[in-house]
Amino acid sequence: MEQANKPAIILASSSPRRQEMLRNLGLEFTIHPSGADESVEDGLKPAKIVELLAERKAADVASLYESGIVIGSDTIVVLGDKVLGKPNNEEDAFSMLSALQGTTHSVYSGLALIDANNGNRRVGHVETKVRMRPVSKDEILRYIATKEPMDKAGAYAIQGLGSIFVEGIVGDYFSVVGLPVQMMASYLEEFGFSILTP
Repeated sequence: MEQANKPAIILASSSPRRQEMLRNLGLEFTIHPSGADESVEDGLKPAKIVELLAERKAADVASLYESGIVIGSDTIVVLGDKVLGKPNNEEDAFSMLSALQGTTHSVYSGLALIDANNGNRRVGHVETKVRMRPVSKDEILRYIATKEPMDKAGAYAIQGLGSIFVEGIVGDYFSVVGLPVQMMASYLEEFGFSILTP
């Protein structure tokens, strides 16, 4: 059974990784990066941070469309009570990776879907535990030299070279990459959009 007039999908992100995940699902979509402010007040819980930013990004883009489902997402790495975003420079990346090596940390990914036609929205998050093996200073420096860590939360890419440091995960791999795919598919179903229906 075909879905008549499937709503357009709009991704409020320029992330190549999020784009690849949507393409792997066979989705056609428009890329419209959000210009929303990503600063948050101090003291917010990690789950609240990623939900707030995902919704803010989606709402920013949805305000520019009359129809379509806008997808916003935000991912942060949390070690203890410290939130690790994208490194500011190589020294920052070294500091993050040094702190993460030999530990288990949490990756929080927030997700927001907004129907630009009526403003209906669904917002949630996923927490995944990631265990990183002990890593030497030399390995960290060689990894930073590849430049891969520089635009990644926590200064590593689980789907890239950073995978050689990961001993295991408990939770949703895709949310660590940057998009909780199962949650997104569930939310899309609530909006009447089935990924498995042509």
